[in-house]
Amino acid sequence: MIPFFVYPEYEVVRDYDRCISCRVCERQCANEVHAYDEKLGKMVADNTKCVNCHRCVCLCPTHALKIKKSEDTYKINANWDNALITEVHRQADTGGVLLSSMGNPKPYPVYWDKMLVNASQVTNPSIDPLREPMETTVFLGKKTANVVRDANGKIKDTMSPQLKLKTPILFSAMSYGSISYNAHESLARAAEELGIYYNTGEGGLHRDFYKYGKNTIVQVASGRFGVHSEYLETAAAIEIKMGQGAKPGIGGHLPGAKITDEVSNTRMIPKGVDAISPAPHHDIYSIEDLRQLIFSLKEATAYKKPVIVKIAAVHNVAAIASGIARSGADILAIDGYRGGTGAAPTRIRDNVGIPIELALASVDQRLREEGIRDNVSVVAAGSIRSSGDLVKAIALGADACYIGSAALLALGCHLCRSCHAGKCNWGIATQVPELVKRLNPEIGSKRLVNLVHAWTHELQEMMGGMGINSIEALRGNRLMLRGIGLTEKELSVLGIRHAGE
Repeated sequence: MIPFFVYPEYEVVRDYDRCISCRVCERQCANEVHAYDEKLGKMVADNTKCVNCHRCVCLCPTHALKIKKSEDTYKINANWDNALITEVHRQADTGGVLLSSMGNPKPYPVYWDKMLVNASQVTNPSIDPLREPMETTVFLGKKTANVVRDANGKIKDTMSPQLKLKTPILFSAMSYGSISYNAHESLARAAEELGIYYNTGEGGLHRDFYKYGKNTIVQVASGRFGVHSEYLETAAAIEIKMGQGAKPGIGGHLPGAKITDEVSNTRMIPKGVDAISPAPHHDIYSIEDLRQLIFSLKEATAYKKPVIVKIAAVHNVAAIASGIARSGADILAIDGYRGGTGAAPTRIRDNVGIPIELALASVDQRLREEGIRDNVSVVAAGSIRSSGDLVKAIALGADACYIGSAALLALGCHLCRSCHAGKCNWGIATQVPELVKRLNPEIGSKRLVNLVHAWTHELQEMMGGMGINSIEALRGNRLMLRGIGLTEKELSVLGIRHAGE
């Protein structure tokens, strides 16, 4: 037998001078890391089970705990680091595919951090958002309406259905099943209060949330989970999921352990059975097929709702976007390779796709060159981490942005990246009743509202500093961006100048 032991990635450090053995850490840890040792008369920890979610650290009444990165290491090798060696050992032991959660953690370039925003001073005065009007409202949908008048000379409304957002932010697609009932309720309540939208993901819509339909985007994915006429009618918009940034080219997988009675009813699938959505839609193998589904959904909802097509950011994304813009879609959502997920094969998450910054810039440029930019609105997604990223995304060509991981962080997520295990200590990525109730939807929705309000204020301040008073004037305005530490090719794809030019 080959001895196999992987030293824990994290270690629990306990200050016994502070620890009072109250056992709060033991009760709060769903991973069973902490326990009271009767013989020793003190608390002990099983480091092999720790995922570094920080629940124990936050709730310890005497602040006796901290989590540190393990210092254990294999012999230093620039080609084979600790993670790769460990992963080979695990796969040799199990024969299984490695699973991971959340977005790509690799140290690839983050282009948001290599772009700076320009500012106005004298020739183009800045604007004070506290004293002057600043328009953050955006409308998502086709803008190709012709001016048509009736017999009395009045202008007819020929505009396609639009989504009105009070600020250019939406909550990303996160399915019921991958996240909890309380997490979904938090997102729905916040979207309603903010005058924006949240996305159901591919898990259908729980009956309790139909009342939030005016602020709901429902998703039609390859598995068609939970899709029926009432589901489509309830929503403000319908999104066809063709791809996802964290796992381009493959389908979805929700473990059977997460398919509870309520999830089963909502998704219309058997309880306790893995929900696997196939990689392709089995009725879509071309742009023409996609067009057929778009118009089927429009027919089913009497042409009253905009249809979104969501794609992953890949190398030929501009050409794909061009086809989608001509296919009848009203909105195009592009998801970059750092986008979050409840579960994805580690190799796919870490090696497939391209950055949202490069994808967004190339799509906006291609649509403008072909004269069809107004055929669709563009929503960017995939690690929009702050209002600074939001501003830069709009300047690169986005009409609005999806936020997912940032929204979960607002709900209490600590990015421990173990969502696929279903034991989220913060009540977010779990279906265990005792864990779900840890997230109070009233508090959760308030924190989401606070986050979006804060970002909106910062957005207004940055726009004011640029001498811009509306999102429409910022959209695609790449003159307001400058690159720093970028190659000529990167600057060319982004369509911006280097700092100092």
